[in-house]
Amino acid sequence: MAKTTTVRSATGQTVAEPPATAKAAPKAATAKVKGATPAKKPAPPKAVAATGKKAAPIKAPVKAPVRAKTPASQPPNLAKAAAPVKKTAPPKVAAKTVAVTKAAPRRTATRVAVPTPAARRGRPLPAVRKAPAKKLTSGGPQVFTVSHLNEADFKADGLRPYAQYRDLGIAAATAGLCQAHVIRMIPPCTEEVRKRHVHQTELQLVYVLKGWMKNEFEGHGEQMMSVGSCWLQPTGIKHTVLDYSPDCEVLEIIVPADFNTEELA
Repeated sequence: MAKTTTVRSATGQTVAEPPATAKAAPKAATAKVKGATPAKKPAPPKAVAATGKKAAPIKAPVKAPVRAKTPASQPPNLAKAAAPVKKTAPPKVAAKTVAVTKAAPRRTATRVAVPTPAARRGRPLPAVRKAPAKKLTSGGPQVFTVSHLNEADFKADGLRPYAQYRDLGIAAATAGLCQAHVIRMIPPCTEEVRKRHVHQTELQLVYVLKGWMKNEFEGHGEQMMSVGSCWLQPTGIKHTVLDYSPDCEVLEIIVPADFNTEELA
């Protein structure tokens, strides 16, 4: 039988110590196996109560570290609260005072008639000279007249023997103020027709009714006149009839009815 050994604990209580094992465990059981984790040695037996049971070691309570609450909106890596940053006040800028000039409202310009001064800078204005009114060739009364086409009215009793004239009765109706007639040119155009000449008139207007006529005017060269062409011959202008068609007819209006024609060499 194994003997029981009595041992006093530090508190003065008597505790029974279990008997020692007669034989040691075989060495093969404690042999280290390659690659295996070595087993931890059992802790030495501590004092137990008189009841024969081992007393549980008294452990001091361990306080869990207090963790700062992290807002749900912040990521985990920002759990630690950052030190508050002081806001820097913006630099003060000196206010500038700008003078604003208001534009005067526009006024509607009113034109005031100012009389023209009689003299400027001490110099009198020259008197306005009016051209003398021209007297009409005839001061007789005018009467109503009308002329209808009649072939018998074309007569070779006019200014040129190579033309027939139809008098429209205007000279008699205006008491010699104006003359109007239709001229039919007689073919062919000869050298007599081509003589250069001038007319002393106040007005001479020609309008082509039929055919065509080719003329030459001083300072204007040759001019081809056809049906509907109209021209004005100033008084004294040198001109020549170069050619015309066999059916050429023109209307000629001359002021005054009585005028002079001059042939040129």
